[in-house]
Amino acid sequence: MFVALLGVLVLGMHISFGLYAVAIGFTYFLWGTPALNTTIMSIWGMMNNFPLVAVPLFIFMAMIMEKSDLVADMYDCFYKWSGSAFRGGLAIATIFAGALIGAVSGVVAAGVIGLGVIALPQMAKYGYDRGVNMGSILAGGTLGQIIPPSLVMIIYCAVSNVSVGKLFAAGVSAGLLLVALFSIYILVRAYIQKDFCPALPADKTVSWKEKFISLRVLILPGILIVGTVGSILSGMATPTEGAGFGAFGAVLFSIITGRFKFRMLRDTMFETLKVSSMIAWMVGGAASFSSVFAGIGGNQVITNMAMNMPGGKWGVLLLFVAFIFVLGMFLETMAIILLAAPIVSPIIVQLGFDPLWWAIIFMTLLQAAYLTPPFGLSLFYLKGVTPPDIRLADIYTASLPFVAMQMVGVALIILFPVMGLWLPWMLYGQ
Repeated sequence: MFVALLGVLVLGMHISFGLYAVAIGFTYFLWGTPALNTTIMSIWGMMNNFPLVAVPLFIFMAMIMEKSDLVADMYDCFYKWSGSAFRGGLAIATIFAGALIGAVSGVVAAGVIGLGVIALPQMAKYGYDRGVNMGSILAGGTLGQIIPPSLVMIIYCAVSNVSVGKLFAAGVSAGLLLVALFSIYILVRAYIQKDFCPALPADKTVSWKEKFISLRVLILPGILIVGTVGSILSGMATPTEGAGFGAFGAVLFSIITGRFKFRMLRDTMFETLKVSSMIAWMVGGAASFSSVFAGIGGNQVITNMAMNMPGGKWGVLLLFVAFIFVLGMFLETMAIILLAAPIVSPIIVQLGFDPLWWAIIFMTLLQAAYLTPPFGLSLFYLKGVTPPDIRLADIYTASLPFVAMQMVGVALIILFPVMGLWLPWMLYGQ
């Protein structure tokens, strides 16, 4: 089945329709026409997965915030606070702005493209190394993948029965860990290599008054984050209710800031429909593929192979980490979740590992997938907004140190689970 899927992808078929084609083809030739009901029932089962209703709501929220110039406001605030404070301040401001944009929108494209347009010329103006310019934008802009509200987390929870609230909390823990690792790398490199991030001229310092005034732009997004993610983490609202609050709050934010236009609302609704429909097709196709794969004994075969591997359960864990990382070099994150999670995650749980711990490792690896050449989506998002003299190979090179920091984060969560789970343990108990 996987060879057949690879074949249809090589032929240019979209992943969702490729999944349907393989599932229906194998069902028909193995069991005949009556068995095609298996595909229908698997899709019906996913349609009744209530947390998935949050997906279009979070997409709508992200689209509204993206069109409200949120990226420019947040970057300006972090620039004033850290830009002139120390070497590498502009790059660290980019990381922090990306984290906050991720917490508000949850969409990677908005973070990478927005920061690419705003932060890249600013850092180039002050002589920052081109590698740290692009690398900090890639790393910061991709934090929306792991910092809630994250669409991929909702999809993962839908296919693996992990609590959305607990995984959101773990996403905050892991996201802060990655922010710290990226910032430490920039600071250390800037200290060792003076021309990596030159100090800003003295006349570019910002007064304390200007710094505190700039915090105004964080008030409304902060209320939105607390109301949306906070209500889910505290148990006051389900993920779907929290997403509904976020969608309403995003519209209210655009009205209060004077940026609301009915044309923007119309465009946002059409874009939400397109993205939600694409996700729905992928979820249905993956459900069909997984049900047939399990029906012919594929899950059992992989489980038996994993149980007989040398190195015991830790050997299996490292193999699966490498497997997800390699998949991330070639497939989009949604496809990785829908293909790998139903097969890999039950084996990890069967080996005695904590499902939430594995889930946040999985999510951190997925974030690395956005940065890894040759097909990391963030690399292409950034290429779309960079000057013509910057080649895709230059962007690949800039991403590598931050991919390394990403994998350091994965290793730390594996060795010290508290680094990825301290917030869910604090809120829900260990």
